[in-house]
Amino acid sequence: MDTEHEQEFRAFVAARSRALTATAYLLSGDAEQARDMVQSALAAAWVRWSRLNDRGRAEAYVRKTMYHAYVDRTRLFSWRRERSAAEVPEPVPAGADIADAVARSHDVAALVRRLPRGQRAVIVLTYYEDKSDTESAEVLGVSVSTVRTQRFKALRALRVMVREEEDERLADSAGREVIA
Repeated sequence: MDTEHEQEFRAFVAARSRALTATAYLLSGDAEQARDMVQSALAAAWVRWSRLNDRGRAEAYVRKTMYHAYVDRTRLFSWRRERSAAEVPEPVPAGADIADAVARSHDVAALVRRLPRGQRAVIVLTYYEDKSDTESAEVLGVSVSTVRTQRFKALRALRVMVREEEDERLADSAGREVIA
């Protein structure tokens, strides 16, 4: 690979690594796995970099490779449920209570990690990556109707999980009041 291609690749890695790692973390729920997914996807891109016809599609190629690596990894290691304490922080809107925003983003990320891999991938692509149904379907290698079905099921499951957690919190606080 000549120097020009190497410089393009290095610039791409420098510009997009943080966003790719954040997405990988949202999928895997583990900082180390996220870094591994990104590194594997970038390694695949490096091998093919000089043959990529449209440099504007490099990120789509890397993301697609990363999502497929995530699905393959969860198929092979579905029995492993290791979680890392390291987290990728979400941006906090100006003027917002930072502690509240961190707690809320942690809660949402924890709920999303409980979804099956297909539903989790659709939620991450749709709501964290702001991808359309068509773009999500292309990345995941499924039909648009599958993306919509997975999103519907995921949102329904998330609503149930939120209600269950709220019920638990109410029960805990009611129990504390009776004891006090």
